[in-house]
Amino acid sequence: MKGTQQYNIKSPPSASKSIFSDIKLFLFNKPKERTLVKVDSSSKKQNYTHSILQRIEIDVDKYKVLNIHRIGIEAPASYVFNELLNWNGESKCWPNHIAKASRVNNKIEQIKIYLFGRDNFLFGKNLFHLFNLNAIKIQKNPISTDFDNARYLLYECSGGYPIGIFAMYVRTSIPERREKELSQIFFVVGFDFYGKNWGKRKSPFNILWEKIHNRVTENVLNRFKQLSEWRFEKLQNGIK
Repeated sequence: MKGTQQYNIKSPPSASKSIFSDIKLFLFNKPKERTLVKVDSSSKKQNYTHSILQRIEIDVDKYKVLNIHRIGIEAPASYVFNELLNWNGESKCWPNHIAKASRVNNKIEQIKIYLFGRDNFLFGKNLFHLFNLNAIKIQKNPISTDFDNARYLLYECSGGYPIGIFAMYVRTSIPERREKELSQIFFVVGFDFYGKNWGKRKSPFNILWEKIHNRVTENVLNRFKQLSEWRFEKLQNGIK
């Protein structure tokens, strides 16, 4: 009974059933935890983003990071990373009815994102194809010199959407940084073709795009935290 009571404390995120529920859950919903990493000066932001990029072996002079999101999860880093490896078009954490993630040959190394979850062709062209994610490197196990069990998925993006790189980075929490959960997950988005000038191009469109991106990312991470902790709690209590 004790295990059952612990299990009832948490629940999985609700499933999205349509484009409209995607909009409600990922855009209009106010996330429980704010995940955008904020710094109080441009120099501190540069130092912070450079430290992340260097850990995932990205040229800090080539890419400009738009932002970094982070959330703590009460599950070991190895378990959280394995949850990331399950990412596909059925995930409850991703707005699949708006932008479906479809693996190529069922492999995490190459993912295609389709608008409204459609991959239909018209006159030889896929009008619903947003962009591709092609893995640059996937580090499934920490290297021997790591002190924080770091693992990550690093992708190069192409095909229309203005992203140069996308990384999902997981490590053990560091108490000295006031991190209380067992692990931390970071979503890093970098730009290339209008990346280095992003901060200087504060057009209304760019500002709106960034706000939408941040809100969706915050909800994705909050839902991923909820799903990971729910599943890990079930595992601890021997519940299938």
